Amino acid sequence: MSEAAASEVEAVGRIWLTPAGVNLGPLDLIADGAARNYVLQIGANRFHGFVVRRGEAAFGYVDRCPHAGLPLAQTLDQYLTPDGGMIACSWHGAVFSIEDGACLGGPCAGARLTPWPVRVDGGRLLTA
Repeated sequence: MSEAAASEVEAVGRIWLTPAGVNLGPLDLIADGAARNYVLQIGANRFHGFVVRRGEAAFGYVDRCPHAGLPLAQTLDQYLTPDGGMIACSWHGAVFSIEDGACLGGPCAGARLTPWPVRVDGGRLLTA
């Protein structure tokens, strides 16, 4: 971790990675075609992420817009466009691919969301 990143973690208590194997609960806590916010306490710091469910697949991302560094949703769990087809930043209108986090339009075109590796095992959602 760079010195600047370490200073930011110290100042705000945010981290951008989680250990593998953290049980996030049943996949069914997320409705198919919806998203859910997760905040994990890791030591003295917190990780903020979200997961989008598509059938039995789960796509996780760090909850931080690459354009302005803000969390994507202004309303809890409201990470998707109204039709549920893309992830949306509610601050500046950027839209992202659910499958790979690529910015498809808006002020951060060409950027990507930071992936948060998650996996489904026996109906449970785990960090990977």
